Amino acid sequence: MTLIVRPGFNGMTDADAIAYVAAVEAADGNQLLEYAVGKAINDFVVGCKLDGIWSSIKASCILAGARTLEGALVPLVGSAPTNVSGLFVSADYDRKNGLLGNGSTKHLDSNRAGNADPQDNTHNSFYLSSLPTGSVNQEILGNSTSTGGNIIQTASNNTTYNVRNRSGTGAATSVSVTASTGFIGVSRSASDSFLFRAKGTTSSPISQTSQTPISTTLKVFRGLTLYTNSRLAFYSIGESIDLAKLDTRVSALITAFGAAIP
Repeated sequence: MTLIVRPGFNGMTDADAIAYVAAVEAADGNQLLEYAVGKAINDFVVGCKLDGIWSSIKASCILAGARTLEGALVPLVGSAPTNVSGLFVSADYDRKNGLLGNGSTKHLDSNRAGNADPQDNTHNSFYLSSLPTGSVNQEILGNSTSTGGNIIQTASNNTTYNVRNRSGTGAATSVSVTASTGFIGVSRSASDSFLFRAKGTTSSPISQTSQTPISTTLKVFRGLTLYTNSRLAFYSIGESIDLAKLDTRVSALITAFGAAIP
């Protein structure tokens, strides 16, 4: 694999951002990213480090910005996701808005085990570029509805979210927030509750006592059995995180892509 290295590297300053962009450009067939796209990525990484949240991100992909689907699946942090059965194709990918699911078969395996992070120190998040359509309930990220599992699901025709975070067997907690595009996430830093964020607002603590997490890897565009036909531009999995700070950084990144990409 030949990496393209150039003076100033698009004005980038952060070593992790430079390495990521180099890997994306290589996966894109050695096509350079626009200056503003590289700068947006650099600003995101630098911003996350300044906010003290970068080290909490353990598995993540920016599912936008890259010139190709292959570039979009280069991991920002952690292991590369698996395009399960190779079902996502180039036509599913949009540089500004991300990757589109089909609600029935297409999903990514994050290759991040559900028990890779401490029981009471975990987060899951994504950036929703388009809402689910058609189905009443769609699972967007998760691994199981059994004890110790995780799910973020839109429900009741996008009028609520059902969320689980290492919870016991039974119904997920229903959060009465109408689904909208943008950043959505959960974070747990306590044994008796976790936080949920959507539409720019973080909830009061949701009472769900944590259980021993299961090892099943977390899926994106899918939970246990349900899939989503929404479009995602980012996902992140890892340790407990300040959801508001991550929201600000991710939202600025996707907005910058929209302005930079023709």
